[in-house]
Amino acid sequence: MAKPGRPGAAKGKKGPTKGTGGKNRRSLEGKGPTPKAEDRPYHVAHKRKQAAERLAAKRGGSAQKPQQRSSRPKDDTENVTGRNSVLEALRAKIPATALYIAQRVEMDDRVKEMLAIARNREIPVLEVTRPELDRMAGFDGVHQGVALKVPPYEYAHPQDLLEQVVDTGATPLFVALDGITDPRNLGAIIRSTGAFGGHGVIVPQRRSASVNSAAWKTSAGAAARIPVAIAPNLTTTLKEFKKQGVFVLGLDGDGDVSLPSIELADRPVVIVIGSEGKGLSRLVTETCDQVVSIPISDVTESLNAGIAASVALYQVSTIRGAQA
Repeated sequence: MAKPGRPGAAKGKKGPTKGTGGKNRRSLEGKGPTPKAEDRPYHVAHKRKQAAERLAAKRGGSAQKPQQRSSRPKDDTENVTGRNSVLEALRAKIPATALYIAQRVEMDDRVKEMLAIARNREIPVLEVTRPELDRMAGFDGVHQGVALKVPPYEYAHPQDLLEQVVDTGATPLFVALDGITDPRNLGAIIRSTGAFGGHGVIVPQRRSASVNSAAWKTSAGAAARIPVAIAPNLTTTLKEFKKQGVFVLGLDGDGDVSLPSIELADRPVVIVIGSEGKGLSRLVTETCDQVVSIPISDVTESLNAGIAASVALYQVSTIRGAQA
């Protein structure tokens, strides 16, 4: 006797019946791509398009797509912070756009001079809170209650920089950076270059620190007086300098000449500083007339790039001063 089935249950085998004609396949294919908003009758964009077409028909022209608002341009200005840096930038007549002063700032001679220069040059002076200045100064930045908004730094061309120094009759002394990516090192080197009679700093176009707010701050205002030039290719620029009588001295811990023994200090010189970890690149090393090392004790493995540049510049300055 056959077992009775469950009341209401479907009889027969499960699965599609014959002759479905690919019903399941069509259901998986979907309805195609979603139409544009302006092509959907229920969408507000469709109504807006129809209204534009009716208006264009009345005017006898064609419907035009509404013009989108242009995005806000990127603010590529820099904020110079710190009293010495801001004051030096103002003295150098950097085209600043605003001077920010903290509320209840402690007034000293530097702040008074900043306000006087800003008033004479008609630079807007804005009073802001200290948290706002903290934000402008960035991570671990020190603003000392003042900040100055300046446009992007205008770099010089290395060849123009050399010609300007030669025209003055001075003996060229430049510093070139090879692989220095920390802007604080760049700022320290700019400061040392100005302190020891250097005429400018040369940085490669790629893989190098730029003159930003951190470099401005570390330079203590020297960035307003010491020009920085960009070399599209550092090795090519050094070779061009050599053709014009400038000697290239590379600074490296494995140099074959000790710094106190250099004999080219009184000549036109460009000192190349490599990164603390990698040192000078191979092509730059091959371009150097001499690779110079700074003698240090065994306690320290290497010197910071900014400190090494200061020591080398001081030595060159001392030799030139003794021979003057």
